[in-house]
Amino acid sequence: MNLTTQFFKFDNLSIFVAIFVGIFFLLITIYSVGFMRQKKNLIYYYSFLILTLLSSLGAVFSNNLILFMIFWGFLGLLLYLLIEFSQTENASYTAKKAFIIIGGTDALMLLGLALVWRLTGSLQMDEISISLNTKVAVLAYICLAAGAFAKAGAMPFHTWVPDTAQDAPTPVTAFLPASLDKLLGIYFLVRISLYMFKMSPALNTVLMMIGSFTIVAAVMMALIQHDLKRLLGYHAVSQVGYMVLGIGTGNPIGIAGGLFHMLNNTIYKSCLFLSGGAVEKEAGTTNLEKLGGFGKIMPITFTSFLIASLAISGIPPFNGFASKWMIYQGIIKTAGNGSHLWIIWLIAAMFGSALTLASFMKLIHAVFLGQPVNKQPLSNKILTKAEAMINKRRETSPTMWIPQVFLAGLCVIFGVFAYRIPLKMFIFPSLGEKIEFLGIWNASLATILIIVGIAVGIIIYLLGTITKARETEAFIGGEILEKQPNMRISGTEFYNTIKEITPLDAIYRLAERKVFDIYYLGSIITFGFNKILSYLHNGILPTYLSWCLLGMIILFYILLR
Repeated sequence: MNLTTQFFKFDNLSIFVAIFVGIFFLLITIYSVGFMRQKKNLIYYYSFLILTLLSSLGAVFSNNLILFMIFWGFLGLLLYLLIEFSQTENASYTAKKAFIIIGGTDALMLLGLALVWRLTGSLQMDEISISLNTKVAVLAYICLAAGAFAKAGAMPFHTWVPDTAQDAPTPVTAFLPASLDKLLGIYFLVRISLYMFKMSPALNTVLMMIGSFTIVAAVMMALIQHDLKRLLGYHAVSQVGYMVLGIGTGNPIGIAGGLFHMLNNTIYKSCLFLSGGAVEKEAGTTNLEKLGGFGKIMPITFTSFLIASLAISGIPPFNGFASKWMIYQGIIKTAGNGSHLWIIWLIAAMFGSALTLASFMKLIHAVFLGQPVNKQPLSNKILTKAEAMINKRRETSPTMWIPQVFLAGLCVIFGVFAYRIPLKMFIFPSLGEKIEFLGIWNASLATILIIVGIAVGIIIYLLGTITKARETEAFIGGEILEKQPNMRISGTEFYNTIKEITPLDAIYRLAERKVFDIYYLGSIITFGFNKILSYLHNGILPTYLSWCLLGMIILFYILLR
């Protein structure tokens, strides 16, 4: 389908994105009924959700860049307003940070629009076709791509995502940073990279470099987090790297993999945030030190979270593996085009996937499988909300677990039937190109083999239980370890030792000092410049007379040259 007017464009790519924008809006609205209950000013909250939906659809269907920027900029304002609904201590700071980072890159996009107008004399997306053989053209692409990176949460414009994940209400995080912002950011990156600009090998390499760095750096930060939602926020950043990496390959299968991963990420990442929000709602905290034992208490939430965790880790037969597999093939295919760096990109992508699995092993243990905060509270102890929840043993409300189950089901369906449903119905029509796969991949056969493997593992486990294990005393330093009924391992100490490895220790220290936070660095420069101006404009009359005299001397010098 391709229906184009002066201001709007309805093609397979925009319709595909719009369909899932609508689906996520419906799911988040249902979830919000349970999560946002008893919150104040809900009429404004739901109004902002509807406006976000309409603005997203307007941006997706826009064919005029000015109209696109109006909807795009309005989304940044709505994000600011929705974060404020959290009413937490840091909500205002986080909202301001997100608004400034996204707004700053929006200013770069306006510069890019001006350069596009200068190069083509048009702002109609379907009329723009620019070769990246001049500095002005490259600058225009970089300015527009910066806006896409900030919206999607790719480095170096990523730092608002973990903060928003931690401080914003869970439905807001699942709706914007986890789903809509990823859809819109990657949609625009695909639109400019495939249709508006003719990409050069050098810029493709830059995209792959940014994607690879985003994957590894963000997942390394996720490994050491002690807050459930902040950890998920860093994974939201890491997964954007796969999308950028796939688009950067410049070949059909890699680009299709990047688009497919965009869809898959919004599915399992939203599921993870919604499941985490359900735990937060019942426990009253997202601190991993204070969580544990929720697997038995909330089996539906645990199952949904487990499926989404396996999907994001790239475990077959879930959807995350299918899209990552296509991206891997796209990377390998760049070797045939003379690229000598393909092995680096491939190692980064696979290494990031392995670290993602390691991170979620920690998270699942800390939240669901580990011991509760206080398994047997003392009768004279005042229970925390998390400890009281351990005793109540209840699942969250249906309005909160139904969206989770639906998304977890999509993780399975879009993995097992990857070719028949998402690829054939959405991804391939969006690109309009023939996709050639490397090697052999049959989802049904893979599923059967996985089931057989699990069955063999169960048999081996059962055979191992025939002989009863011998129990002995536990010793530490030659002394018997006294039994401590309240002793527990929360999981937060998993992988903490990586902060002590050289040179990672120095990098982590710099990260803790926000050296890599573009918002923090920008604020230092801005306030430093303000101090200089304040010093020069101190309200003393002789200082201003000196400035006037200096200005007159410079003016006369220019006029009398």
